[in-house]
Amino acid sequence: MCSYSVVGKGISRVDVMEKATGAAQYTFDIRLPGMLYGKVLRSPYAHARIVHIDTSRAEHLKGVKALICGRDIPPRGLFHLGDQTLLATDKVRFVGEPVAAVAATDRDTADEALDLIEVDYEELPPLFDPEEAMAEGALLIHEKLGEYHRLMPWLHPIPGTNICHLTKLRRGDVEAGFREAYRVYENRFTTSMVQHCSLEPHVAVAAVGATGDITLYASTQSPFLVRERLSHVFQIPISKMRVIVPYVGGGFGAKSAVTTVEPIAVGLALKAQAPVKLQLDRSEEFTSTVVRHPTVINLKTGVSRDGKLLASKAKVIWDTGAYADDGPFVARWGGLTASGPYQIENVWNDSCCVYTNKAVAGAFRGFGCSQITWAHESQMDIIARDLGIDPLEIRLKNAVEEGATAAWGEKLHSVGLKASLRAAAEAIGWGKKLPPGTGMGIACMHKFTVALMSSAMVKVNDDGRVEVFKGSIEMGQGNNTIVTQIASEVIGVPVEQISVPEIDTRFSPYNGGTFGSRDTFMVGNAVRLAAEDARRQLLKAAAEMLKVPFEELRCEGGRVFSSENPAEGVYLAEIAYYSNASPAGPIIGKSGYSLKGIPFRGIPLDPETGQSERPAACWTYAAQAAEVTVDKDTGTVRILKLVAAHDVGRAINPTNCEQQIEGALVMGIGTTLYEELGLDAGRIVNPSFADYKVPRASDVPELVPIIIEAPHRDGPFGAKGVGEPGLAPTAAAIGNAICATTSVRLKDLPITPEKIFSEMKEREA
Repeated sequence: MCSYSVVGKGISRVDVMEKATGAAQYTFDIRLPGMLYGKVLRSPYAHARIVHIDTSRAEHLKGVKALICGRDIPPRGLFHLGDQTLLATDKVRFVGEPVAAVAATDRDTADEALDLIEVDYEELPPLFDPEEAMAEGALLIHEKLGEYHRLMPWLHPIPGTNICHLTKLRRGDVEAGFREAYRVYENRFTTSMVQHCSLEPHVAVAAVGATGDITLYASTQSPFLVRERLSHVFQIPISKMRVIVPYVGGGFGAKSAVTTVEPIAVGLALKAQAPVKLQLDRSEEFTSTVVRHPTVINLKTGVSRDGKLLASKAKVIWDTGAYADDGPFVARWGGLTASGPYQIENVWNDSCCVYTNKAVAGAFRGFGCSQITWAHESQMDIIARDLGIDPLEIRLKNAVEEGATAAWGEKLHSVGLKASLRAAAEAIGWGKKLPPGTGMGIACMHKFTVALMSSAMVKVNDDGRVEVFKGSIEMGQGNNTIVTQIASEVIGVPVEQISVPEIDTRFSPYNGGTFGSRDTFMVGNAVRLAAEDARRQLLKAAAEMLKVPFEELRCEGGRVFSSENPAEGVYLAEIAYYSNASPAGPIIGKSGYSLKGIPFRGIPLDPETGQSERPAACWTYAAQAAEVTVDKDTGTVRILKLVAAHDVGRAINPTNCEQQIEGALVMGIGTTLYEELGLDAGRIVNPSFADYKVPRASDVPELVPIIIEAPHRDGPFGAKGVGEPGLAPTAAAIGNAICATTSVRLKDLPITPEKIFSEMKEREA
């Protein structure tokens, strides 16, 4: 293995002092002169027609500077399917949907103004069950589904139904596989609606310039997408739309698409001709921002007597709520991965994204992978225990390997799945004798990396310091540190001499968005190539200065010198100064990165079969194992140990990888054991941290992150992402461990003490 000076080292995060001292600025902290405060009036009904809106009393309230409702905004779609407008126009489709918005001199006045807006609604029958919504003759939530403008050609809505997207996967002859099978297992699994719980709420500050240009400060994961969609909605040239993103205080997918917060802030600022800050309160965070998709997953699996998987059939229903948002993307990837990271010759999957009159579901850490993994890894344990095969062994028997052909037709590369399984099993002590009341479980997963293009610039300043310009967002995952290490390695300058400016679409290079575990792979490659470009320019200028052949020069420690005579050299500051005064000009390396020969988003899936040679940039693999105890008198679960072995390709920063894995494990504990948004007639009944339970420090067990390296030939230094995969196998590993000690097999998340206790009592009876 190559030896690197910085890559592969667990250096401290480059932003540690800013964040530790409180100097780091977030959108939440932005204050502009003359700034107004925005508030949103939201629907109290899950499904209703808007008959009339009277805003006259609110508009005349002292301190109100702007008021907008659906009639004031062009009805252009915000999202990929074009099914949702900025503010509701003809009808509302979920409790919490924005209907009107005001901007006032203070928040109290804005709240008072909302109370003065009168809206007449005509209630309509709601649909809350996605299976009922799919039934023939069901009430249509979007009557004009076939007329919406689709931004993505691969979207497949079914007009005349509530299915806004369908992904199919077909390989082999699944019915023949079932006929050949020794046994066939059919099970139904469900997952709950959960929230992202980012500490920084959704917030945006919009200001209109004297020439009509707009500057937007936003807590978003996708500034270039926000710029594009706002330009479309308000018909403003994209060059006049500037999006600035300071640090983001958590996203987990909730801020990966355009939300209604950014355009409402802009709409109010345009109306008031003054800066407007729109910041959601915690209740709005729970009720009005996207949630993780509740799912119904029906799996049918045929196996041989010795546990070989012969056929797999899955029907996955994604409850996307009132609008599509990122739901079709989630359904697309869920449809590909529903059979698990296994070699199966016969696969038939349907993945349906379905409208209901509930909160909108969108991207959530893992992009559907956690829901799918819960199902297929629970199914694998059910099969193993019924056949009397060790759960680890049945996974090793069927796991994909290097060069295997995936169910969607891709020849797989950089596959560390079996190594991850063995490492997790060894670390948990798989097979050891356990005390009564204690059980172990294991689970594994595979996940895609989105192949959206990225670009970067690397500038060498006159003082020898280096700036890395990129469009990816730092939201706690350590991306600024990773790109710093990559640039440091390529150019040969200490990390202390490198800085990463905040994202500003006026000068930051384009990036497809910070989601889909893509930044290390795609942005990292763009930074690597840009740094190589800057390094070539440095060496070329140094060769002229030193009168030394280009090939003899080395760049290390912020200095360029001759390999033949190391004492003969110049510092980067001298080279930058020299280059500025030469025809070459400033030393600015630049590059874009996309997969060679691969379109913008990867090779499209065949709409009828789901086949594609390379739909994603790369695939990551992982295995997790859990050791738990269960109180037989209460059903309370106590997790003793969680082990997570993740294939990261190559760890640019091992410490950062371990931190990502540990954070995901804690999040996974929450979505497995506690988290669920309760509903009453479409209204979320627990919209606060007092009632919505997340893990406390006392709930966190011993965590053992393990890094597996199966380098990817296209990754920067062989690296892949690890931000999302850590969440995926946790629920199944815990659920399988609970079953191992109680013989209770729960198929519905979350796994609560009440459910366990009830099942144990039923078994006793």
